[in-house]
Amino acid sequence: MNVDAAVAAMAAIAGLCTGVFAMLAFRWSERDQAKPTRTSLHTEAVLPPGVDTVLSVLRSSAVVLDEADTVVKASSAAYALGLVRGGRLAVEPMLQMARDTRRDGEIRQVELDLPRRGTGRGDALAVSARVAPLGSRLVLLLVEDLTEARRIEAVRRDFVANVSHELKTPVGALSLLSEAVMDASDDPEAVTRFAGRMQNEATRLTNLVQELIDLSRVQNDDPLEDSESVPVDELVAEAVDRCRQQAGTKQITIAAGGTGDLTVWGNRGQLAAALGNLVENAVNYSPARTRVGIAGRRVPAPGGDLIEIAVTDQGIGISEKDRDRIFERFYRVDPARSRATGGTGLGLAIVKHVAASHGGEVTVWSAEGQGSTFTLRLPEAGAVRTRERRPDLTAEGLDDEDRSYETFNDPLPAHPAPEVLP
Repeated sequence: MNVDAAVAAMAAIAGLCTGVFAMLAFRWSERDQAKPTRTSLHTEAVLPPGVDTVLSVLRSSAVVLDEADTVVKASSAAYALGLVRGGRLAVEPMLQMARDTRRDGEIRQVELDLPRRGTGRGDALAVSARVAPLGSRLVLLLVEDLTEARRIEAVRRDFVANVSHELKTPVGALSLLSEAVMDASDDPEAVTRFAGRMQNEATRLTNLVQELIDLSRVQNDDPLEDSESVPVDELVAEAVDRCRQQAGTKQITIAAGGTGDLTVWGNRGQLAAALGNLVENAVNYSPARTRVGIAGRRVPAPGGDLIEIAVTDQGIGISEKDRDRIFERFYRVDPARSRATGGTGLGLAIVKHVAASHGGEVTVWSAEGQGSTFTLRLPEAGAVRTRERRPDLTAEGLDDEDRSYETFNDPLPAHPAPEVLP
């Protein structure tokens, strides 16, 4: 009996101890849960009320540092730029600015060039960093990416420099020729010769000013404001008529086909100027007694059918190193030849902007000594339609790229171009 009583007493004591320990563990757990965590200190207790919301809507990259230079808050843009790594500010000049501002309370701003993360390119990110105190313990860093703004500014400077250079050439020539005419006033033959050259320079100057106006208009105007359904054959007719005199002088035949049932949606004037520039380039850069082809076709696309208008020539071709730059303003593959043909270096830039503003694109295939094909792709006007089979053009012919050269005098290697009908 005494043994049973002792066992019962020990069991009661053990149960009591277990209950006490369970109660203490519960109290300790509640106290730990009530303690502020490191995250809550940074985002709730440390940041002043409303600051977190304001930082989340800022376009600039934002970083908040505490007195130990630890990142309390950082926007996603700051991580994307590589400003914050491992909870620390990774840009030493910005970190030094933050320390100086924390010490004296002054607002500081500086522009820096930062290396791009994860790229082997030598270009850098241009940023503007501004540091200001945020309360008594925190420092706010705002970083704005200036890379695109600097690129646009560089493009503008180059454009102004190029325009100045291009305008000086014909204006200077006119000035010199006018002096020559005055000096040769008693020589009718010399006056006639100099007057003809003055007319050429005046024409070149007029074309340059007109293309500058056209380029500015294409860049600033919304083509959808004056859009209409434009038949492709009408655009082709305008382009051919524009180049008829130059083609006749060089005995160049312009062959067009496949455009009779195609229509595009856009600004008629801009589309006519774009296609006219392509045809004019093809005529100007083609040898005499050759042929320029203009072909159109409908191409299925996920967002709706596209209309392709390809202009193919048998000209001098474009080298691979120049192919990526020919759509830049004032860029010329051969400046001397371009000036001789009256080119301004703006025609393809206008084509590029017209295509982009109409939701399309322009591409080029070329090989030196073999010719070039410029393809203008534009959305088709209206709803997607079922194409009727034409009796003079089979479906197989539409896919046969080699046939696009059958109308030329000299056979060329096949390359991507729609079919050209004689």
